[in-house]
Amino acid sequence: MNVKELIDLGRSAVWKAFENENLIVPEFIKKKYSEKRGVFTTLRTYPEHELRGCIGIPYPVYPLWYAVVYSSLQSAFKDPRFKPLKKEEFEKVIWEITLLSKPQEIKTERERIPEEINIGKDGLIVEWKEYKGLLLPQVPLEYGWSAEEFLDYTCVKAGLPKGCWKNKDVKIYKFSGEVYAEKEPFGEVVKLENVNKS
Repeated sequence: MNVKELIDLGRSAVWKAFENENLIVPEFIKKKYSEKRGVFTTLRTYPEHELRGCIGIPYPVYPLWYAVVYSSLQSAFKDPRFKPLKKEEFEKVIWEITLLSKPQEIKTERERIPEEINIGKDGLIVEWKEYKGLLLPQVPLEYGWSAEEFLDYTCVKAGLPKGCWKNKDVKIYKFSGEVYAEKEPFGEVVKLENVNKS
């Protein structure tokens, strides 16, 4: 897998949106990246590395090429925490994509759930009724969280109180993620190994 091809695809989708043009995805890219995968696209300012947008698809419901295009457009223009990306910012952001494994429910006893979480490798999803929250594997590293804090803040992300993961009616899922990022805008793409980027 050439992750730079995927990042270039995401970048192209956003640029075409600025130009009001349709993105034409080559057939060989569609074929090469046809596997269904969950993926998140994160945009960061350069060189500050401040978050500029992050949206993704946690479950493997779309071909990878489409998931990258969709999440790139959403991160650039639809993240409710930020104003839509402006054309003049395009060359001042770096692309980061996280390729996800299929989420697996943690079904151990509630008090032992933190023992099942590998900080830096596992991301979390908390679900209860219509509430759902997800945090990527790199997030607890950025903030120096313990497994318990990671669980608490995933509850908060879902709109639920801290400690909600102790309730047996709340479902907890974990997934792994491989994180790849540009070193600089349009630059070399490297795999991030448990890097604290805060």
